[in-house]
Amino acid sequence: MKHFFYYNFKILYRINQFGRRFTPAGRLVSACTVASAVLGLNTNLSMTYQIFTFLLMTLAASFLQSCFFNIRFSAKRRVPRFATVSEPFVYEVMIENLSGQLQKGLWLMEDFGDLRPEFEIFRDFTEPGEEQRNPWDRLMGYYGWEWLIARKRIVSIAPVMMPDIPAGGSATIRITASPEYRGVISFDRLILARPDPLGLFFAYAAISLPQTIAVLPRRHILPDIDLPGRRMYHPGGMTLSSSVGDSTEFISMRDYRPGDPMQKIHWRSWAKIGKPVVKEYQAEFFVRHALILDTFQNERYSQTFEDAVSLAASLACTIQTQETLLELMFVDSRFYSFTSGRGLGHPDRVLEILASVSPTRHLPFSILEESVLTRSGSLSGCICIFLTWDNERKALMARLQAMGVPVWVIIVTPPDTDILFKNDDDSTLISPEYVFRFNAGKLYPAVQT
Repeated sequence: MKHFFYYNFKILYRINQFGRRFTPAGRLVSACTVASAVLGLNTNLSMTYQIFTFLLMTLAASFLQSCFFNIRFSAKRRVPRFATVSEPFVYEVMIENLSGQLQKGLWLMEDFGDLRPEFEIFRDFTEPGEEQRNPWDRLMGYYGWEWLIARKRIVSIAPVMMPDIPAGGSATIRITASPEYRGVISFDRLILARPDPLGLFFAYAAISLPQTIAVLPRRHILPDIDLPGRRMYHPGGMTLSSSVGDSTEFISMRDYRPGDPMQKIHWRSWAKIGKPVVKEYQAEFFVRHALILDTFQNERYSQTFEDAVSLAASLACTIQTQETLLELMFVDSRFYSFTSGRGLGHPDRVLEILASVSPTRHLPFSILEESVLTRSGSLSGCICIFLTWDNERKALMARLQAMGVPVWVIIVTPPDTDILFKNDDDSTLISPEYVFRFNAGKLYPAVQT
């Protein structure tokens, strides 16, 4: 049954794409054409078929006239590198008229390519709030299909009326858009459209102009974060360690001692004073905090996961990385670890990664647990964002605390979800001041307190 609906939806998608070429007046005429065809089936009882014939010929004439639309133009799109969910952004499109005549009455449209989801995604997907729909809608899945297309498109951009462009001239159009989801906006083609003389059908002239914009998760203003535990410093350098894995700071020169490595000998000084001297170093230390994002859930999409990503992005922007390092850890198709901070990366890179992170549905939580524990020796503390609070996550927290790593736990769950923070013996694994609970869909007012 899912195959049947899927292939019919694919056909309907193509029909809808073609339907974009009708103007509002053209859609009205098309609807009247269909209605007159139904009412005029019996030509002996009704003269409505004559209306059908007239309207059909009018549409056919409009379509034929649109086939002769020919305009030569070049285009350039100036877009920002990043946008943010639910925050409007502005970009510019420059159009140059390469034809030898005035162009007026043009509309500018954006095309995002083929947005149809794959069958496996459509088959396994559950639309957010689908439980509130009637049984037929749940069986058919059309609203889920529409949701998947909107999620892949990320942003909707309405057609924009363009000013007149003289022969050989150019025009710049500013377009405002507001992303609805995080991810990557993938522009495909730029379309110039002009209604036919009857105003029923758009004639298209398209140019391939692929570009992308990374849409970052929504970020919230968080209070100052006092990470638990004392500040623990670990050897390794800010800049040098990023390339060689070890960091030392030059402090002085001293006489050579038997056993000193050859690479530490300062040859210039030896030549000046006539005896070997070596460079003396002092180990440099830094603070490294881990930001652990729980991506393990069965659904392809949930508001719980989106709020968890939003919190991770907010924390990445809040924690000061001028003198510390922040290491983002999560599992997608495998374990990933990205470090930002002085000499190793900018927080914008972490936000760009979070823009595309997706839930992990078929991998065990142990992958994240083992990878985090392997790196625990170099961590000053951990900030963990969990989607639930089960025995696996409790075990990870217990092992980190046993290793002396301070932890800060944030749990994001659906509303009305019961969580037991206490153990069977009525003890608590983590001090309550370092555990925070948020309900999905109610994140914004909660973080203000």
